[in-house]
Amino acid sequence: MPRTAAALIALAAWSGLAIQFDATLATTGSAGQALWVPLRFFTVLTNLTVALTFTASALGRRISPSWLGGVTLAIVLVGVVYMQLLRGLVELSGGALLADAILHKVVPVLVPLYWVALAPKGRLRWRDPAVWALFPLAYLGYALLRGSAEGRYAYPFIDVAKLGAAQVALNAVLIALGFAVAGLALVALDRRLQPDVAADQESDQR
Repeated sequence: MPRTAAALIALAAWSGLAIQFDATLATTGSAGQALWVPLRFFTVLTNLTVALTFTASALGRRISPSWLGGVTLAIVLVGVVYMQLLRGLVELSGGALLADAILHKVVPVLVPLYWVALAPKGRLRWRDPAVWALFPLAYLGYALLRGSAEGRYAYPFIDVAKLGAAQVALNAVLIALGFAVAGLALVALDRRLQPDVAADQESDQR
């Protein structure tokens, strides 16, 4: 069951990425640009991580609980930020609209459902959120450098040219705090959903 569910999630993520590539290719006319342009977005990088992780899981590779927790948190961030800050900012149609729905809505729902239902519990550590935060922090540095070089930022809330460095820093801090709180909540939920070993042993003895 876990491998089948992982395969379905991998298929959803790869499908969304492929549709996004095709839509960008139709716009740019360049395969290189169709690969490079989407890679400015945290959404695409996170869905790519989801696709690789769940493909490996579907093929029988062991995924560490910490890694799976970090991937789950990152894709949840994708969905929450999209719903709160990005939904409706750009009018989409055709393949771009379908890719938008898969990458921002479908995958960010499937992954946490998988984690709740099928991931081993009781194995996350309180220090894990600090490790998980390295991914969005690294992305922020990359996005700011790339945006400055290209003159176009991936997201409006990190657009230094329009908002100024102070506002972008504040936005980054608020998102980082939300990510940290969500990470701690995930660890707490992991502890709460941990099987009661003592109760299980007592039940086995009866």
